[in-house]
Amino acid sequence: MRQSNLLATTLREAPAEAETVNHQLLLRAGYIRQLAAGIYTYLPLGRRVLRKIEAIVREEMDAAGAQEMLMPSMQPAELWKASERYEVYGKELMKLNDRHDREFVLGPTHEEVITSLMRGEVSSYRKLPVTVYQIGTKFRDERRPRSGLMRGREFLMKDAYSFDTGWEGLDDTYSRMYKAYQRIFERCGLVYRAVQADAGAIGGEGETHEFMAISGIGEDTIAVCSACDYAANLEQAEVHTGAEAVQRNVSNLPAAEKFHTPGIRTVEQLEQELRIAPEQVIKTLIYQGGGQVFAVLVRGDHEVNEVKVRNYIGASEIALADSGTVRAAASVESGFVGPVGLSLTLLADRAVAAMTSGITGAGERDFHLRDVVPGRDFTLEHVADFRTAEEGGTCPVCGEGVLHFEQGIEIGHIFKLGTKYSEKLGATVLDAAGQSNPVIMGCYGIGISRLMAAVAEQNSDGQGLIWPAALAPYRVHILQMSVQDEVQTAAAEALYEQLSKLGVETLLDDRDERAGVKFKDSALMGIPVAIVVGKAAAGGKVEYLDRRSDSKEVIDITEAVSRVTSGQNG
Repeated sequence: MRQSNLLATTLREAPAEAETVNHQLLLRAGYIRQLAAGIYTYLPLGRRVLRKIEAIVREEMDAAGAQEMLMPSMQPAELWKASERYEVYGKELMKLNDRHDREFVLGPTHEEVITSLMRGEVSSYRKLPVTVYQIGTKFRDERRPRSGLMRGREFLMKDAYSFDTGWEGLDDTYSRMYKAYQRIFERCGLVYRAVQADAGAIGGEGETHEFMAISGIGEDTIAVCSACDYAANLEQAEVHTGAEAVQRNVSNLPAAEKFHTPGIRTVEQLEQELRIAPEQVIKTLIYQGGGQVFAVLVRGDHEVNEVKVRNYIGASEIALADSGTVRAAASVESGFVGPVGLSLTLLADRAVAAMTSGITGAGERDFHLRDVVPGRDFTLEHVADFRTAEEGGTCPVCGEGVLHFEQGIEIGHIFKLGTKYSEKLGATVLDAAGQSNPVIMGCYGIGISRLMAAVAEQNSDGQGLIWPAALAPYRVHILQMSVQDEVQTAAAEALYEQLSKLGVETLLDDRDERAGVKFKDSALMGIPVAIVVGKAAAGGKVEYLDRRSDSKEVIDITEAVSRVTSGQNG
């Protein structure tokens, strides 16, 4: 491609709304342009990178035994209502009505559509297992689209779906997809981690893993062990319980005592006024969700993990109760609520259950209780891990390593769905005995456009992008310093023709621009190798620039061709 014909206008400055590095550089280098908030056009350079990513994904999906297909973006709303996800997604669903007033949604994912399809296509166990995938556009009405391609309202995604007759088959498929994802991200040159995760709105009945590109701008926090392979999204990260498995004799402990605490409502205030440590306090927080109001008990130095609580009670959403609900449930305002005598279901974190005694709200304004004993003064019927893991805590798996936190960008997510969708939508098969059973499903997603942004975020410097060779829009960028110089023109054209015939994707900068402009644009675009055709061309030499190492070397033109074709640089 001749750059004089390329639709790629570079920008000296990024728009003010572009805050992240990838967003700024993709705009400045002429890869994307914003049409509306969270909606982007991919210019030719951007589309070429997407195609490279898609090609890698297709190769690895095909190698893992998946078959490519294509499903419609418009989906009947009744399918989402049948799966009971219509309300779960809520306002994030893009909705529309046709001329007959039939309601549709623009799919953010395709579990309902593929399950409905397989219900009619597969009726016998003999046709299973099968895995299918597609690469297409998804839609999500994000409240706050941000960070460019990281969180958009329209995005490109690869989604795959597997169908097996039993859980062992799903385990095998899941393992193959996990390994395929590892190969995809490694081929894309990403620094990433696979972490245990929460299933969220997709749901399911088994394990789920997120693949996270490590980045300081990541929206997700990852807890990683210093000694073993354990890694989990902070929403899912377990808490080590070895130190909490204690025995205690409560027969000789003093009775709970009420004492006056005027205006003291918070753990911090209790610390200051009573000169106690926060781990001596039992916090009682009132939540509502899943059609019920309940209390969660955590130690004063711990925080409630709402994802763990939500999963425990089986609700799609939970939230702290408003002041009116708290007063109706506890007969007192927040800050003085305690578990003693509280007529609500109590979810006690394990650390609370292990306490000998603690200080709690008394259920009366301006009063607290001391010497409250878990299991004696309030029930421990529901005890589990309900708190957020802390940095520096002990690894819950090996019990030796220390957890440290990293930030990550979610680029892929795989799920064991089980029968979540097949039961609701009637996707069954006959087994060898002629019995009808729901198929066992899995789903596997990769954000193609987000992956492009994550690679850009990890691969850049002060000058611009630095694409891995596998994803670069062009392999080589030829920079002709003077288009009026006949010797340079002849050398540049000959080199361009030779590389093109050898199958090397090459961009020739034949614009009548100053050398400084060409160098800046080339560095901004991030093509792995630049070959500068300047005054040395008269002697058969060119300057060979490696974008990643920022190295420069004057070599013979024949040597430059040899390096490019052998993949020595970039």
